[in-house]
Amino acid sequence: MEPSVHPFAELFDQLGLPSSESEIQSFIDEHRPLPNGVKITEAPFWTPSQSRLLKDLLLEDADWAEVVDQLNLALH
Repeated sequence: MEPSVHPFAELFDQLGLPSSESEIQSFIDEHRPLPNGVKITEAPFWTPSQSRLLKDLLLEDADWAEVVDQLNLALH
């Protein structure tokens, strides 16, 4: 059975990004703050496939949506 809440590292793995704690923090530091009104799925630093994956995770899977929302908060 999958955990009901996924850690950032698993989301970063899904996105094809480095996923150690320090690499995640560096990514967040480099890309924040997102301007108000910019959705996480529309941020300019995502590739088209990463953006699509984030949209799919938000629409289709509540477990993943929670961690995407957490990333959204961290980037805003």
